[in-house]
Amino acid sequence: MKKIFVILIFALTTTIALAQTNSSDHLSFKGVPIDGTLNEYVAKLKQSGFTMLGTENEVVMLNGDFASYKGCIIGVSTIKGKDLVSKITVIFPALESWSLLASNYFNLKAMLTEKYGEPAESNEKFDTYAEPKDDGMKFMYVQLDKCKYYSIFKIEKGNIELQIKGNHSSSFVILSYFDKINSDIVKQKAIDDL
Repeated sequence: MKKIFVILIFALTTTIALAQTNSSDHLSFKGVPIDGTLNEYVAKLKQSGFTMLGTENEVVMLNGDFASYKGCIIGVSTIKGKDLVSKITVIFPALESWSLLASNYFNLKAMLTEKYGEPAESNEKFDTYAEPKDDGMKFMYVQLDKCKYYSIFKIEKGNIELQIKGNHSSSFVILSYFDKINSDIVKQKAIDDL
């Protein structure tokens, strides 16, 4: 009886360890591994407090708070032709000045650096002949898509990209999570198409 009990405990422990290993192979967003079908993943985000806004260009859009920022838009993307989540994008609230955009960007970059280490790649400049001197000019260059502020964190489970984006109608900070396993599946699918 004791032998059966030990075997049962060992089997249960092994099963739990394998389940944790499989889920931890994927990059996580809000503690949820970026994997599974679109409906499954969206359901998990809804349980985390996000509300669904709708679907746009095969991307499910949700609304909610993220990293202490209120009113973020979350985009959940799947592999085209395959119902497998591979990318999560957070669009932080639109802002009306360079100083607010830069503050959000550098605050998020500091938190990401604390969690994941220094970015593997970073570029923080304007695509102009001379560096703009004041807040108004910097914000104008963001709206003209001449702002090249981004940081890429490459970790074992995927990439996390932080950037400032803008156009004539809105300017914001955007954060994208790319799961390595599922991104490799996307790449292989593209190669197979060739």
